[in-house]
Amino acid sequence: TVQIKNETRFMYLFTTKEVGKGTGLGLAIARQIVEEKHGGAIEVNSTIGQGTEFIIQIPL
Repeated sequence: TVQIKNETRFMYLFTTKEVGKGTGLGLAIARQIVEEKHGGAIEVNSTIGQGTEFIIQIPL
């Protein structure tokens, strides 16, 4: 099992893929949209071999 802090997952250019596979921008851009543009929060819970859950909260 690999543990990655939530803060690290949302950093620009962070990826767990090999070189040349992916840009490492997806979660960073998602975080920016949810938190900075909408004042919300985004959280990720992941278990290897079981799946990943994203919780996105945006105020009304």
